Amino acid sequence: MKTFQFPLYLLGLLLSIAACTQRTPATDETAAATEPAAFRQPTTGGAPASLDGLAVATFAGGCFWCEEEIFEELRGVKQVVSGYAGGPELNPTYEQVGSGATGHAESVEIYYDPKQISYQTLLDVFFVGAHDPTTLNRQGPDAGTQYRSIAFYRTPEEKQLIEATIQRVNSTKHYPDPIVTQVVPFTRFWPAEDYHQGYYRLHPDDSYIRSVSGPKVAKFRKAFPALLKTE
Repeated sequence: MKTFQFPLYLLGLLLSIAACTQRTPATDETAAATEPAAFRQPTTGGAPASLDGLAVATFAGGCFWCEEEIFEELRGVKQVVSGYAGGPELNPTYEQVGSGATGHAESVEIYYDPKQISYQTLLDVFFVGAHDPTTLNRQGPDAGTQYRSIAFYRTPEEKQLIEATIQRVNSTKHYPDPIVTQVVPFTRFWPAEDYHQGYYRLHPDDSYIRSVSGPKVAKFRKAFPALLKTE
């Protein structure tokens, strides 16, 4: 009697579709009503008044639910905001960015105390612990330019640090393939809709969080235990 074997390529296709479907935010009726874009103002650099004395960094590395949680757990990081950067479109929405038509990438803006954590340390986490910088326009099951890897710089010194970090990581052969992260000047960052902020912690039972984000956060914690907040 023959045993039926499901074609492997079909199995892979179904798993990929399932993973992308899980990216749908788990929201209630109130949160699902997307905040009007007109009320979401862009940031153009510098910390908000309530966070005076802090420095700011902006990165794109795939799904911002996961990236936000990773940087939130670093000692010295005071606030992380999920949003959109890297495209010319004004007031982009989650749906527009998800279509890949606006040129934006899902990004995080990180407000940190430079007396407690350096920009170089943030770069080390970004390139080694937060995502895979060698996959072009893809992070795991998420594919498209909105998931591309970008390191935004605000000063010539930051640009030099980014480029030096890329060169160092490539030289160590940490990854089998070269880094494809874009290094571009920062222009503006659009905060994402409210229901995306803190999504990882607010929706621990979300299928995407459990199957995709959770393992990435666990891997980061294992790689950088000395940098984690203790409280």
